[in-house]
Amino acid sequence: MSVAERRDRSRPETGRVDARPVRALLADGTVVRMRELAGADAPLIGALYRGLPPYDRYLRFFSAGVSPSADALVPRAGPGSVSVGAFHGEELIGVAQCVAVGDGSVAEVALAVAHPQQAHGVGTLLLEHLASRARRRGVRRFVAEVLAENTPVRRVLTDIGLRTRMHAEDGCLHVELGLDPDEGYLAALAEREERAEIASLTAVLAPRSVVVVGASRRPDSVGHAVLAGIVAAGFTGRLEAVNPHAAQVSGVACYRSVTELLEPPDLAVLCVPAAAVPQVAEECGRRGARALLVITSGLSTDPPLATGLIDAVRRFDMRLVGPNCLGIANTDPAVRLDAGFAGTAPVGDVGLVTQSGGVAIAVQDELRRLGAGVSTMVSTGDKYDVSGNDLLLWWHGDLRTRTAVLYLESFGNPRKFSRLARRLAERIPVLTLRSGSSEAGQRAAASHTAATATPRVTRDALFRQAGVLAVDRLDQLSELIATLSWQPLPAGHRVAVISNAGGAGVLAADACTSAGLVVPPLAERTRQALRRPLPAHAATGNPVDTSAAATPEMFAAAVTALLASSDVDAVVALTVPTALADPFPGIARAANEALTGDSDKPLLAVRLAQAEHLTALPGTRPGLRVPCFAEPAAAATSLAYAAERFRWLARPRSTDPALTDIDPIRAAGVVTGFLDGHPDGGWLEPEQVQDVLEAFRLPILRGVVVEGTDDAVAAFSRAGRPVALKAVADDVLHKAAAGGVRLGLDSADAVRQAAEDLVDRFGTRLRGLLVQPMASPGVELLVGVTNDPAFGPLVAVGLGGTITDLAVDRTHRLAPLSDADAEEMLGEFHAGERLFDPRHVPAVNRSAVRDVIVRVARLAELLTEVVELDLNPVVVGLNRCVTVDARIRLAPPPSGDPALRALRI
Repeated sequence: MSVAERRDRSRPETGRVDARPVRALLADGTVVRMRELAGADAPLIGALYRGLPPYDRYLRFFSAGVSPSADALVPRAGPGSVSVGAFHGEELIGVAQCVAVGDGSVAEVALAVAHPQQAHGVGTLLLEHLASRARRRGVRRFVAEVLAENTPVRRVLTDIGLRTRMHAEDGCLHVELGLDPDEGYLAALAEREERAEIASLTAVLAPRSVVVVGASRRPDSVGHAVLAGIVAAGFTGRLEAVNPHAAQVSGVACYRSVTELLEPPDLAVLCVPAAAVPQVAEECGRRGARALLVITSGLSTDPPLATGLIDAVRRFDMRLVGPNCLGIANTDPAVRLDAGFAGTAPVGDVGLVTQSGGVAIAVQDELRRLGAGVSTMVSTGDKYDVSGNDLLLWWHGDLRTRTAVLYLESFGNPRKFSRLARRLAERIPVLTLRSGSSEAGQRAAASHTAATATPRVTRDALFRQAGVLAVDRLDQLSELIATLSWQPLPAGHRVAVISNAGGAGVLAADACTSAGLVVPPLAERTRQALRRPLPAHAATGNPVDTSAAATPEMFAAAVTALLASSDVDAVVALTVPTALADPFPGIARAANEALTGDSDKPLLAVRLAQAEHLTALPGTRPGLRVPCFAEPAAAATSLAYAAERFRWLARPRSTDPALTDIDPIRAAGVVTGFLDGHPDGGWLEPEQVQDVLEAFRLPILRGVVVEGTDDAVAAFSRAGRPVALKAVADDVLHKAAAGGVRLGLDSADAVRQAAEDLVDRFGTRLRGLLVQPMASPGVELLVGVTNDPAFGPLVAVGLGGTITDLAVDRTHRLAPLSDADAEEMLGEFHAGERLFDPRHVPAVNRSAVRDVIVRVARLAELLTEVVELDLNPVVVGLNRCVTVDARIRLAPPPSGDPALRALRI
């Protein structure tokens, strides 16, 4: 139970109705609005019930003749009583309600859907939104009594994905649903979301009809270019245009206004001036358009215009791409839609979504040059509605897309992005071009952990966990696309480097090492296989130097031998033409031979003399493509990314640690009590910190806070061992840095003198003295959390103690964490690889540290009010791991549910 939920349960004001509507998708892609219902909605609910056929009314009320009273239509507002309605237009088409019983942790639930709207996913969507709102108000479990013959509701309750228990009694089923969202629920949610998104985005990416509004006859206008592009691509659907001054443009019939269209369009492309966009959007909605593509810019800098567009989209339940965007493309032969002004999109298998029109143009041009192209391209522009998350869902169901590429300048729902990107990356590579990597956006923070939680650190942690490969330059992006698309993944990090120029081989070996790859010595059997085709003076170490005299035939045989060797996982072949020979054609020959053999190793070529940074190796068989780089460093970098993808795909599947010994309710009481007295939040007192950590069974060296010198001496006597004395003072967080720590005090006189020193040093700021037993020596680590409002809790692990800010050596992960995530973190910060090596002296207890990481992550996940937490140092030895100092800062809990199915506007 989170503290937010515990607080909600105890405060009556949490029963207030939140009537803000949220747009969401049904299974068929229809947009509906979900909102909480209040007493004023009783007539709408009554009308819905009265409109049910007799049998539906019998299933809902166990009697066809029941007519609920007005008071019963909307349960009285309370902490665990919620009513949620689904609206299509102005019509209420479904309602789900729960009423808390007992202590408020359990609520009885019931739902009803208008008969014509049944079997479209209304009931499931209602239950999702009801569960989310009830969960935030402290309800942990739904119970329902359902007639055994009520198949539709039974299916909704059992297919929702929540943990379900049921038993039959007297013709009824008693159903219980646990409301905590686990991986099973999130997986079921993603499947429903994908079906709904694909159905909804069909009007955008595979429309049956398109109208271009603002299709000018001027060849230099955007409207003309967009319409001409659609015509040139050979769009397979119905195409119309709106231009009040022309009968046709580019051979397409024109209408004076949208209202004159003979049939509603699936997609309306708006190329009109910014001032006209809200009115035209309204007309499109009234005519029945399902989606808008707004090319026009200038709306986001004019709030009334932006609001007008958003209102029209909401009122008529349309989807929206843009505004201020380049357009969209779908090269599927069954669609052939190219609605933009970037030139004809090249046909291929790369899915591309970008907020930048310039990036979209550059990527498509580069793919075209390489003989590749896009399956779908969406320029989201100002991203009012359709975003990268929507495309992740589309691509998961689109088998034409073999690689996904994203350029995102912001995240609307990063936690959902992480879940969807991870799901897609299990099937195809997901690549992104980083932006906004400057540390200038770092926020001020008081704890060591938060001080390094920059926007880039947080974003890169998200990418790493989701399996997204992030690059920093456009040329790296195309190089990585080619490597992943054209070659198999390396099964490890071992690379063989072969060249006909010794210096080039050395450069490539250095580049591989810098990229985290390994250039290992070759076994004697491999070296013998290399000596047979190569000149006697060739070097058969690694890198392999064939010498300048190597012919294409010799080079091909040597590359083939390396591809067949079990010593390496990949081969990088470099050539430069010399006066004696040019072995470059030998690479293609070796690649062709590998195609017919059993080699599954990637082969990358480097042609030092080529002008382009990347080409496809000439001379290979149809269907076989080898990337050829101009620089060895570029080849090494792409290969390192490919190896990382293999490692990510092969990683142990995560399991959620059970942690059955934790007591979150005890911790919730501490946090709730503090926030009751400090509504704006603040730092917990030392003893409160200890209570919270002990509730999560985190090892803490418990101390006692005393008021003065005599009490400190008495506490030392009770401890019976050397102690540390620490100042508890106003505005002092880092006690050691402020001179507020005295260590190794082994006598009453030493304690008394240290206490007097601290009293003199801090004066009236001193609120107490913390007396702690001294910890046994060991390695000092930091484990911490900072809670980003958008990304959620970010867990940090690294070197701790007094050097933590001098040698910043940390790794980060976003919560929730699995045991596999925690295990990976131990080897990711620079010192971790050696610290947790069994051969390291002194030895460090790896499993104990991993357990601390997992428990800290669970604490941050359940106690959403924890915005900063530092365990520093965590002293680790061979047999134990203990926290010596800890700080926790609280703030009011965030609102919203990142897992909930909801559109952006």
